[in-house]
Amino acid sequence: MAKLAPSDLAQVLSKLPKQNNKNVIVGFENSDDAGVFRLNKKTALVQTVDFFTPIADDPEIYGQIAAINSLNDVYAMGGTPLTALSIVCYPQKGDWEVLGQILKGGQRAMNAENVIVLGGHSVDDQEMKFGYSVTGIVDPERVIKNSGARSGDLLVLTKPIGTGVISTGIKFEKASERAIKESLKTMTTSARKASKEMQKIGANSCTDITGFGLLGHAFEMAKASMVTMRIDSEKVPLLPEVLDLIEQKMLTRGDKNNRIYVGETVRIGKGVSGEMQSALFDPQTAGGLLISLEEKKAEILVKKLKTAVIIGRVEKFKEKLIEVN
Repeated sequence: MAKLAPSDLAQVLSKLPKQNNKNVIVGFENSDDAGVFRLNKKTALVQTVDFFTPIADDPEIYGQIAAINSLNDVYAMGGTPLTALSIVCYPQKGDWEVLGQILKGGQRAMNAENVIVLGGHSVDDQEMKFGYSVTGIVDPERVIKNSGARSGDLLVLTKPIGTGVISTGIKFEKASERAIKESLKTMTTSARKASKEMQKIGANSCTDITGFGLLGHAFEMAKASMVTMRIDSEKVPLLPEVLDLIEQKMLTRGDKNNRIYVGETVRIGKGVSGEMQSALFDPQTAGGLLISLEEKKAEILVKKLKTAVIIGRVEKFKEKLIEVN
């Protein structure tokens, strides 16, 4: 199940009436990863919701990925997740043992992150979908938004990309066992450590790379921060066989939608192959964090996180929001 096309969704949201409340630190107008609502001077709520169709054949792993995907939105804001509510769409005549395994995998992943599943809601649906609404807390003065990137910052990506392409490859039996294994590994890896380290070091901005792809989410960060982001495509880490699978047309609908979303705000150099361009637009599930922080801090962060890579830098706004070389 793909997300609604971001360009269409943006048009709908832009027509909604403004909500005026002094305690809203981050609302849906910001295109951020989660909403943030101040409770008092020391505590704010962080809230998010996410669910999708099966991304893995193993029910428990599907549940685990759904949990990690939802939790990462809270981590991207610098928050600490506390509780979760499950969202279940499942056929009334489906295999209840399978649903039990999905819920078990999700709960185990939540509990491993010290998050308690308090309950949830279910509906009869012929197309299976599963996910969570997650609530966490954060210091109101330490919220990490997508609008804080500054000229001179470096861009750090904490995970390789390509899960959407590999998921399509699995459906058409084109993906190898190695590609599948590495894709599942990255989707079941929590952003908790990355979040804690970026907080300690002092990140200026962050976003979670999910359905809008690396360039879609970088676009939102650049737009919110009013800067230009220069990305070196050769430094962007890819999961195994991603370019080969793209060459075989193993693409999701999100590839086209994400290109439309960023429109003319992105300039891609002639040296960037068509396959690499598709990888940069590929929708991710439980993807990595894209973090903007000062150069010295970025170098420290990549040493702390084994999978993190510096993929570009932030510059003063020029003609385009994103420049890809």
